[in-house]
Amino acid sequence: MKNFIDNDLILYKAYYFSPIGELALLSDGNSLIEIRLYKSRYPSIASNLKTIECDDLDVFKLAKIWLNKYFNCEMPDIKDLPLKFIGSEFQQKVMSLLCEIPYGIVTTYKDIARKISPKMSAQAVGNAVGRNPLAIIVPCYRVIGANNNLVGFGGGLDVKKYLLNHEGVDISKLKTPTKGNAL
Repeated sequence: MKNFIDNDLILYKAYYFSPIGELALLSDGNSLIEIRLYKSRYPSIASNLKTIECDDLDVFKLAKIWLNKYFNCEMPDIKDLPLKFIGSEFQQKVMSLLCEIPYGIVTTYKDIARKISPKMSAQAVGNAVGRNPLAIIVPCYRVIGANNNLVGFGGGLDVKKYLLNHEGVDISKLKTPTKGNAL
């Protein structure tokens, strides 16, 4: 995957302890650029960069307030946070569309693909969604596969189920795969 971040950039890191486990928050000093779940299957944006632990940045304070509201079912607004999407133009477009999915609502990869182009593949959208560096805040877990299949989430399907259930989605109507790379 192409590197979309300056290798000389110094990033700042803080931690948030949530009901789904410890989350690592990363910032360039002004914007939140990554929320890393403890068991994410993809490498961190910062895997080859210098990071400094610094819990007192304003962006981290705002992110923690937002996360507290989210986990207390207060439906915080994504616009309350300074976010920076890192990735290709296509990935950034997909991230923007994810931000439009309302709290407690699920959509499909195909639905997102059709918003981009009538010929866009759901798989291409799935690849971009899978690279979402701002998990939870950019609600990639609200995206499901065709036929109500509960597929794909870098933090694991158990966490995806937790988040959807937390938002009041009836997960009993969603099908969980038993094999394949969607687990």
